[in-house]
Amino acid sequence: MPTKAPEDQYTAEPFVPDGADLSALRRAAAGCRGCPLHRDATQTVFGTGDPHARVMLVGEQPGDQEDRQGTPFVGPAGKLLDRALAEAGIDPAESYVTNAVKHFKFTRAEPGKRRIHKAPSLREMTACGPWLAAELALVEPELIVILGATAGKALLGSSFRVSQVRGTVLEEEIHGRPERLVPTVHPSAVLRADDREQAYRGLVGDLEVAARVLAREASS
Repeated sequence: MPTKAPEDQYTAEPFVPDGADLSALRRAAAGCRGCPLHRDATQTVFGTGDPHARVMLVGEQPGDQEDRQGTPFVGPAGKLLDRALAEAGIDPAESYVTNAVKHFKFTRAEPGKRRIHKAPSLREMTACGPWLAAELALVEPELIVILGATAGKALLGSSFRVSQVRGTVLEEEIHGRPERLVPTVHPSAVLRADDREQAYRGLVGDLEVAARVLAREASS
């Protein structure tokens, strides 16, 4: 198996084992060298949750706490997301959560100082795409909730704008599979908002759209 990405192309594809279940994928992802982000990150942060979840939530990339703990959405944004999901009528324990990019990308103002989140590039998102494609193929969710602009661009292309489509139901082909998607803001954007309560209510409202889609599917 390759130990680094090809010089002329970033891609995780050579590291994704054929016929693997989620546990095997997670183990393989720990050794991914498909792009340079692995060099500075503490570890790969793979998706987690119900392997047969009806809803998959896709965020941008791990944050500082996720990078340290090795699990997605365990920091303040994750706690807010769990609260919003429950309020919208979606059991967080029955979902699958992951990120478009599996390594934490960051910068530092000064050596030894706090690590500052830095958005991944389209090239890095594309490189990590095979992991997300493998997760989708195994979980087979009925609905994908897109959390923020970066996740939307990773799934739907660089023209995606979360402000234009949040809270709507999209039907698109993703990694060769027909999918339904509901975009919303990333929970970290709620934490940064000037009016946090209004931003939170907007997030819950978008998740309620997702909950209604799942309810319709369950009753049909």
